[in-house]
Amino acid sequence: MSNSLLAKKINLDLSIWTIVFPIFACLMLIPSIGNIFKSIHPISFELISGGFLIASVLAAVHHAEVVAHRVGEPFGTIILALAITVIEVSLIVSIMVSETGDQPSVLARDTVFAAIMIIITGIVGICLLIGGVRYREQNFIKQGVSTALITLVAISVLTLVLPNFTTSEAGGVYSESQLLFVAIISLILYGGFISVQTIRHRNYFLPNHEDDNMSELHADPPNNLTTTVSLILLILALIAVVLISKKLSPTVESFIIEIGAPKSLVGIIIATVILLPEGLAALKAARRDRLQTSLNLALGSALASIGLTIPAVAIVCYFTGTTVTLGIDSKSIILLVLSLSALYLSLNTGRTNVQQGIVLLTLFATYLFTTIVP
Repeated sequence: MSNSLLAKKINLDLSIWTIVFPIFACLMLIPSIGNIFKSIHPISFELISGGFLIASVLAAVHHAEVVAHRVGEPFGTIILALAITVIEVSLIVSIMVSETGDQPSVLARDTVFAAIMIIITGIVGICLLIGGVRYREQNFIKQGVSTALITLVAISVLTLVLPNFTTSEAGGVYSESQLLFVAIISLILYGGFISVQTIRHRNYFLPNHEDDNMSELHADPPNNLTTTVSLILLILALIAVVLISKKLSPTVESFIIEIGAPKSLVGIIIATVILLPEGLAALKAARRDRLQTSLNLALGSALASIGLTIPAVAIVCYFTGTTVTLGIDSKSIILLVLSLSALYLSLNTGRTNVQQGIVLLTLFATYLFTTIVP
């Protein structure tokens, strides 16, 4: 237990900054309080909001680690992945409902595709690179990663590629029955993966404790009060990250338009901010030679992003009559297939090195560059 003031006074083993920033960030979202800062200077309000956004991301990572240490793996990584994905789905659905126009919505497609590419090439790539630089080689349990990869390949192709080749609707759009069918399939695939990860083959996803830092391995788990407060603050921090990102998105969009970049770059920026808590948690695990935890976070997040988003979008479309475009274009299909193939080959042996990280990060850079310069 730490020697912090809270730990001594009320047995709450948390740093004060991890409590203050998520609460203040949520208070900034209250209109009456936000208007006070806006009245002082709009630019100052945006800078303050950006500062609270970064602080909330760092706080979310800390609280996720506290909860994960208490519940153990792989439940800790599942909690973070599900928490972020549920809030991300809520954001997508709320924007979709408020959209106007006769054209099918592309928000869900762009967000899911951006999240997948950021995770499988960006987050995994930097984890393999950092781990390779520090430890030369890193090990993980091949069976667990293979289970995640085969599920990710199937669910990605069914939701983002197959719509371009069905004939009931044109332009990468699923018909109502097709969309509902794919939503059910997505839930089955994701539910099956969670079952394997947590019940039937949980040992496939547990870190190799032989490589753990000994002080971490034998550290006492947090008490009930600390765990409960961390879980509440984790949710508050994630809500702040998503809602502040939504508030700042018009400013980011205006900047993107001013510099002449494609509007789709806004989705990448927002997805990057939303995925920062998971990305930082995965990176910290890789730096500690816990690559299994990093991969649990990254691949689990990619699966949750599709497995929960598509069913939620299907429900909204069914009850509101909204149509969505899920099929990605030819360039994106090539990048997706290439990235999934490179990821599979990188994780096929149970060992990773620095070159695999370099390859994945090169694909991530290519994705970003071809988005800006299509």
